[in-house]
Amino acid sequence: MSSDLHPTLDPTKMGLGRSIAVLTSGGDAQGMNAAVRATVRVGLYTGAKVYFVHEGYQGLVDGGDNIRIATWESVSMMLQLGGTVIGSARSKDFRTREGRTKAAGNLVKLGITNLCVIGGDGSLTGADQFRSEWSGLLGDLVKAGSISEEEAKQSSHLNIVGMVGSIDNDFCGTDMTIGTDSALHRIIEVVDAITTTAQSHQRTFILEVMGRHCGYLALVSALSCGADWVFIPEMPPDEGWEDHLCRRLTDQRARGSRLNVIIVAEGAMSRDGQPITSDQIKKLVTDRLGFDTRTTVLGHVQRGGTPSAFDRILGSRMGVEAVMALLEATPDTPACVVSLSGNQAVRLPLMECVQVTKDVTAAMTEGRFEDAIKLRGKSFENNWKTYKLLAHINPPDVKSNINVAIMNIGAPCAGMNAAVRSTVRMGIIQGHTMLAVHDGFDGLAHGQIEPITWTSVTGWTGKGGSMLGTKRSLPGKMLEEISQNIAKFNIHALVIIGGFEAFVGGLELVQAREKYEEMCIPMVVIPATVSNNVPGSDFSIGADTALNTITATCDRIKQSAAGTKRRVFIVETMGGYCGYLATMAGLAAGADAAYIYEEKFNIKDLELNVEHLVEKMKTTVKRGLILRNENSNANYTTDFIFNLYSEEGKGIFDCRKNVLGHMQQGGTPTPFDRNFGTKMGAKTVLWLTDKLKECYRHGRIFANTPDSACVLGMRKRALTFQPLTALKADTDLEHRIPKTQWWLKIRPIMKILAKYDIKLDTSEHTDMEHVINKTGALGK
Repeated sequence: MSSDLHPTLDPTKMGLGRSIAVLTSGGDAQGMNAAVRATVRVGLYTGAKVYFVHEGYQGLVDGGDNIRIATWESVSMMLQLGGTVIGSARSKDFRTREGRTKAAGNLVKLGITNLCVIGGDGSLTGADQFRSEWSGLLGDLVKAGSISEEEAKQSSHLNIVGMVGSIDNDFCGTDMTIGTDSALHRIIEVVDAITTTAQSHQRTFILEVMGRHCGYLALVSALSCGADWVFIPEMPPDEGWEDHLCRRLTDQRARGSRLNVIIVAEGAMSRDGQPITSDQIKKLVTDRLGFDTRTTVLGHVQRGGTPSAFDRILGSRMGVEAVMALLEATPDTPACVVSLSGNQAVRLPLMECVQVTKDVTAAMTEGRFEDAIKLRGKSFENNWKTYKLLAHINPPDVKSNINVAIMNIGAPCAGMNAAVRSTVRMGIIQGHTMLAVHDGFDGLAHGQIEPITWTSVTGWTGKGGSMLGTKRSLPGKMLEEISQNIAKFNIHALVIIGGFEAFVGGLELVQAREKYEEMCIPMVVIPATVSNNVPGSDFSIGADTALNTITATCDRIKQSAAGTKRRVFIVETMGGYCGYLATMAGLAAGADAAYIYEEKFNIKDLELNVEHLVEKMKTTVKRGLILRNENSNANYTTDFIFNLYSEEGKGIFDCRKNVLGHMQQGGTPTPFDRNFGTKMGAKTVLWLTDKLKECYRHGRIFANTPDSACVLGMRKRALTFQPLTALKADTDLEHRIPKTQWWLKIRPIMKILAKYDIKLDTSEHTDMEHVINKTGALGK
């Protein structure tokens, strides 16, 4: 980030006298509409004119009615729609120079010199070619008399910014492309549905998912549902895989599993480049093992449906960044693509990303499969490593004599069980004995501890809540009993999965080390809470599922408000004092305001919001949605805000209120929470195994250094272990929140998209980064 660019520039005047066109091209992807909506609204906010290009590049070539002015209201009610409202098409005409000349002429006539393209690598490559040929195309148009010299001069340079919309997540340089998360939601819904029927009959299910050249969907689905085997194009199975697969399925049945799941990417192939199809696998399993086997080809179901909360937020954030990148670009700036790295929006040179994407294909063609996995990026590589560790290694015969205990603390949340499952299985793979502690610290104090096996966690990834049982009690008053049980059950390491109580409880155990030697064992806290308020991590397991629950409810509420007209809904969300859920759901559902504790508000702010809604009712968008975090203010309660809005809105709009309550903690975990929990659990055990070796002295474990008790958290771009004691300084213990929270910077985006007249801080902007460093390896 650099802070020297336009520190005084008024963002509402950045686009004056300029025009931006937005188009979607190639295959559709859920979340594209969120990106279109954000591009239009932020473009208008900067003072620019914004145009829709309908039907992708074909619309650009045909011109006329296909290029239409966009208004604030024309992108209303788009957020929850799948596909792309402005249409997409694969254009043969645009591939010809003649077609591109026509397209250039259409843009020049409207004074459009900024183009925002949402599509896959083919669409973005086309955009870059268009940009590089621009001056030549203008020359041709002047020669033909289609445009004047003056018009050519005024449109002498074309700026291009790309956003990647592709359910395959096949574009290098970004952790996630728009549409991938929603496609995973569709796949996991199907897997969960299939699981219930397959278990009734003891069946093997083969599921074919999209991904002709990229195995991301197949790989993450396999991790998220604990599949027995996955076939991806980047890493074909070893020679003799048929025997290995049959042996693995037989072993699983012998362990008592009633169900086998095999996931195949449509582009899966063998080492010699031959396709591996679902029918081929079915024949193998049926002929060799005689198992009752079924295949399901998901096809276009994966592209359809409502976009997930993640895709809406991703599309919205990328849209904002794309407009800023367009308006800040100079003739020397290379065409860029807006990407996601961790939770950071970054700009990358478009053609570098395209090049690395092509390098992956080349590596696969040449049989350099390890390189292909690496070139896909850190996120893909980590997923592959975790999958391999959990799926393809059998528990060792030699035991380590180490006992690792696992517990859940605080309120239950979706994804906790996925974290427990991977912790247990990875521990068993390392040779450890795994112990389940029931009912949190109470269970640790009362000896509710028993061994937990490989098969006892089968099927846990898809289960919501907490199978181990969880309580909010802290260990402070039970330290004597806890220390006795750590000794009695010979516990050498402790994994604490939970929310803010897990963090505070971990701290209390560390502080008790001075008095109780039994507490001198390595410990890891894995953040798991819908509130997303654990210090040391940008994300907690469970928050994504809660966010999707709130967003889906808000969609229904907005539908009701749109039907009745002139209605405003006040919705109360969970989160304690942390405003993460209210803010992110506000962005995902298109709320008019979100009241949170971290951003103080007074009666004047409430009045301003009411006035804003009164003005909104004069437009064609006659509805309002207001979110309030449960502890945002002790006096301005949900009832107070409801009464105030009802009184002030008399005769203009009526109000309804909705307290979402505990439904936000329930439900089956989303693919993100399953995958996140799985990776966190696996990483924790590997770290503990190393730490235990370090702490082994004279025949026993002794760990009393600060770095032997850590929180494993997602920080910007990496999973990192941070000492509990070091995080205490950055914690507001009274209000149970971290003192610094990354998502607060996203709040202005929500307000701009709701048409509030606020200033977007452009002093901190994203510099262009590079995908490839000097060694040719990925810079990520």
